[in-house]
Amino acid sequence: MRYLWIVFCMLLGSMTSAVAQVSIGIGIPGVSIGINMPLYPQLVAVPGYPVYYAPQLNSNFFFYDGMYWVYQGDNWYTSSWYNGPWGLVGPEFVPLYVLRIPVRYYRNPPGYFRGWRGDAPPRWGEHWGNDWERQRNGWDRWNRRATPAPAPLPRYQQRYSGERYPQVEQQRSIQGQNYRYQPRDNVARQHYQEQGLPRASAPQQRSEQGGSAGQPHQRESAGQEQRQRPQQGPGREREKGDERGQERNK
Repeated sequence: MRYLWIVFCMLLGSMTSAVAQVSIGIGIPGVSIGINMPLYPQLVAVPGYPVYYAPQLNSNFFFYDGMYWVYQGDNWYTSSWYNGPWGLVGPEFVPLYVLRIPVRYYRNPPGYFRGWRGDAPPRWGEHWGNDWERQRNGWDRWNRRATPAPAPLPRYQQRYSGERYPQVEQQRSIQGQNYRYQPRDNVARQHYQEQGLPRASAPQQRSEQGGSAGQPHQRESAGQEQRQRPQQGPGREREKGDERGQERNK
């Protein structure tokens, strides 16, 4: 009986994990991926892409849209901190610009990358199959002139290494105080929500909108000012003429 109960719990846990991964695209953070970085890595921009890579690491380590992305053991993982905890990302949910990273920026490419063009993205459709290709149709075609700017690097994390590297609960608080960028990609945003990371506050969102947020108010103020000015035009000139005539008659 005890054995059956253990088997039931294991099945229930696997079902719950599968449902979570399908619903949000990211597994529960805490996956071990065999990477342990004692220091914050050097990150260099990939020319023409909103992505950074780590040239000094012997791993496929990237930064995109406020998140770190690692391709390890035929899986993608993501984290908001450079040394995890990591969440598993299903191949159908990996952000497009992460998929588009050229082969030459993978510092530890898998064997099946061999023979692929260095200046082109990996042949994910060939690797993951027709079903994936149908779901992500057009992933390798985009308007390069409309490529977004890269997200700012969270350099504040350089202060936290070795024994000072924070636990998950501390990471949330530290990031909320030091990093105001909000991800554009749906998967990255869902990861933020899953970890309970703070969203941008209302006052900051208004300030980030810049002049566009203030234009309606400025137009309204201008209209009020015009309504408060003395009336001009022919009617007002006639009134002035009548007043001058009355003075002469006196």
